[in-house]
Amino acid sequence: MQAYFQDKLVIVTGAAGFVGSHLVEQLLAWGARVVGIDNFMTGRRVNLQSFANHENFSLIEADVSQPAASYLTKPEWQQPDLMLHFASPASPPAYQADPVATYLVNSSGTHNLLSFLLQHSPQTRFLFASTSEIYGDPQVHPQVESYWGNVNPNGPRSCYDEAKRLGETICGVFHRSYGLDTRIVRIFNTYGPRMRFDDGRILPNFINQALQQQPLTVYGDGSQTRSYCFVNDLVQGILALASQEGAAGETVNLGNPDEFTILETAVLVQQLINHTATAEDIIYRELPIDDPTRRKPNIDHAIELLAWQPTVDFRTGLAQTIAYFQSEESRILD
Repeated sequence: MQAYFQDKLVIVTGAAGFVGSHLVEQLLAWGARVVGIDNFMTGRRVNLQSFANHENFSLIEADVSQPAASYLTKPEWQQPDLMLHFASPASPPAYQADPVATYLVNSSGTHNLLSFLLQHSPQTRFLFASTSEIYGDPQVHPQVESYWGNVNPNGPRSCYDEAKRLGETICGVFHRSYGLDTRIVRIFNTYGPRMRFDDGRILPNFINQALQQQPLTVYGDGSQTRSYCFVNDLVQGILALASQEGAAGETVNLGNPDEFTILETAVLVQQLINHTATAEDIIYRELPIDDPTRRKPNIDHAIELLAWQPTVDFRTGLAQTIAYFQSEESRILD
């Protein structure tokens, strides 16, 4: 897999984001030339620090919802070997705060990028970052790629869920009708260093509350489940699909099939940070509208197609994530 990326030109949208920045870092380490694009809506410049001055990295500050010709202006940028489309808010608070930008980047942005490739570089591989949210509150468990999902098309999460579903549709159209090499990854809950403090998802919320010696807020009764994939494992899966020969048109779940209840997650965070966990350490709030009650990927397709499966267990990855949050807390306080 690593050899495929040597000296390849790769465009990464959302390069300053949580997952995008880890992708850029790995690509550079494997000898790729990377053009990162971000408008810093949710991405952070601090995520670029470790490679910002790398000789093979260029940064474009742009909104990929706009026509790609407006920012991919240099001839050398117009025929990439690979394009990874990861530009989008990803946490419910972020995408609900700006629903229009969210549905545009996943719909118009995807269409504009593929239209640009069709005109300038039809041989480019295009990988779209979809999400487990396309399954909604699933009635099939664990979720397989053939499942069409159970999504509320007009709920508060639909700006993200339905936009990702439309992004997948657009990829399918450009593959079937125009012969472009499009690939789709459906990403399940991912965690690790570079998550935002104010991300708003389960693990950042729990870690922040535990570090501040506050009770952890559990929505619902805590019996709903999630499956957590460490970001390093996810990056390996994404790049495995991107480099796989003969994978045009493929859609693949990427996630860790180990399943935890929200209550189990809260207890583990408290144990790792404060070494104790009691009933008084948790407060309960009403479950948000359309919040999925179960989430677990079936990764048989990823194992068969890519020979990929996660290797980092939840306790180990969570400890590394907590250490990052503690270091960031110290940096901010300093």
